[in-house]
Amino acid sequence: MKQIVKETYGSIADQSKAQNETSCCGATGCSTVDEAIMAEDYEKLAGYVQDADLGLGCGLPTEYAQIKEGDTVVDLGSGAGNDAFVARAVTGAGGKVIGVDFTEKMIAKARANAEKLGLNNVEFRFGDIENIPITAGVADVVVSNCVMNLVPNKKKAFEETFRILKKGGHFSISDIVLVGPLPKALQESAEMYAGCVSGAIQKDAYLSIIKEAGFSNIRLQKEKKIGLPNEILSGYLNEKEMEDYKNGNLGIYSITVYAEKNDEKSCCGPECCN
Repeated sequence: MKQIVKETYGSIADQSKAQNETSCCGATGCSTVDEAIMAEDYEKLAGYVQDADLGLGCGLPTEYAQIKEGDTVVDLGSGAGNDAFVARAVTGAGGKVIGVDFTEKMIAKARANAEKLGLNNVEFRFGDIENIPITAGVADVVVSNCVMNLVPNKKKAFEETFRILKKGGHFSISDIVLVGPLPKALQESAEMYAGCVSGAIQKDAYLSIIKEAGFSNIRLQKEKKIGLPNEILSGYLNEKEMEDYKNGNLGIYSITVYAEKNDEKSCCGPECCN
């Protein structure tokens, strides 16, 4: 699955936002989900760089991240650098922004964008979110935009997020979650996985993973239901299944979730210790 994600987003890195939005379904043709369906509009935010916006997010985490001037911000799954450059506009010349991505073409594109902007306090590192290449206790704030759903081991990813945050630090993460089970054909599709849907998990399970990683003061900052168009659903479901899907309780949601690292994880007794 990681290889599928890398190949999909590697192809998208070669395209502009306009190309992704005007093509039928993004970089890989009409049999997959258009990543731009879930994207939000960044253009009014300070620090916005058009060349870094490929329309791949599902929220505006930097808008909710409570970044302060001088903060060190880490962007997990930084892509072409969109959220990193918006974060840089807030943290300023006295802060630092580190983007992490495991698609080589995205790292190259982000670095080229930073070079054009002449920013010496924004860097992009190649790495896996399940093993973040950053020293413990570095970040004041972590942001991420529609990336954690693509990570197979979400528990490890959030534990790594906890590790790199300073005590008293926090994250604001936008992601895709589910309420109710996806139809089997959607859940098992690797292409839907790369399009941010089949890699998503139930909202309650997602929030539980965050709590188990040690975070506190967990709250939803934004929640929006996502509607998939008929032309996409019809590639996976027959007519009756589509009707059941639309009329059932199933929901695909974009959420922005906030959480804090107030204390180090500690053992509370035999019921929670390995």
